[in-house]
Amino acid sequence: MKRITRRTMLRNSSVAAAAAVTLGTWPEVSELFANSTSPVVAPDLKFPTAARDRLAVATWPFRAYIDSPSNEDRDKQQPGMDLREFAAKVKRDFDVPGVEPLSLHFSSTDAAYLYSFRDTIEKAGVHVVNIPVDNSFSYYDADPVARQKAVDNGKKWVDIAVIIGSPSLRTSITQAKNAKPDVAVVAEQLQKLVDYAASKNILLNLENDNLASEDAFFLVKVIEKVNSPYLHALPDFCNSMQTGNEQFNYEAVTALFPLAYNICHVKDSEVGDNGKVVRVDLKRTFAILKASNYRGYCSMEWEGAGNPYDGTRFLIKSSLENL
Repeated sequence: MKRITRRTMLRNSSVAAAAAVTLGTWPEVSELFANSTSPVVAPDLKFPTAARDRLAVATWPFRAYIDSPSNEDRDKQQPGMDLREFAAKVKRDFDVPGVEPLSLHFSSTDAAYLYSFRDTIEKAGVHVVNIPVDNSFSYYDADPVARQKAVDNGKKWVDIAVIIGSPSLRTSITQAKNAKPDVAVVAEQLQKLVDYAASKNILLNLENDNLASEDAFFLVKVIEKVNSPYLHALPDFCNSMQTGNEQFNYEAVTALFPLAYNICHVKDSEVGDNGKVVRVDLKRTFAILKASNYRGYCSMEWEGAGNPYDGTRFLIKSSLENL
């Protein structure tokens, strides 16, 4: 499935550069991609057609269990595990081949750890479908230095995506305290990151997450403004329900799916800051997915009350029934 727009991306790939690293002399991640040789025009991912093979498990619902210096949601009363251990368990515990590791759940971003992560999951028959990357800086911050830091963080994770074999990453549009969301400003910054990601043949995705800075219809405008085959939507089934308006949520998902390519988040419920649980109709939302002709991966991101293992199994069962 190849998507070409009027803006053709002619950049270079440096995947081969990583292979030149010799055991025991790991450089910084950025040094692995100093040179580039192969031109890339547009992504052309080959997605599996069997429903189960299209499924993945996100690490976010399991944040209480994952040990990482940057994971503030770790619950020390729960048994802990390294991200590599959890990812390797996905096939055994859930019988699906995909995993979606959150950036905050990596114990390290050193090359040695990243190659170890990839080796561990490949031996377990698991592959990464996407990396949700959180940003400390906003693409529309009034300070240009802050905006550039957001771009630089994205570039770092593009390089990481190449190493661990992820076809894409989700970059967050963090809410700025000193400016309002601006389509033109965000698009200008994302264009820099898109150009870099395209040179590595890595996709970027935008998710309807933060209601203030990542409103679904705002994201549509940004994606259309950048107009690149390397920038797509990541529709989340329930995030837009945080408005409390069920119809708005379905309209948001309907607007995003035609712009999605390789990843979406499956959930039937969301727990708000006030503890209130909001729900969506999975059957209706999957109907929106299928009507858009979406052929990419579906990542389970359980957000309901209760055990995330049981919740994830419920979402997998529902996905198999509806895909």
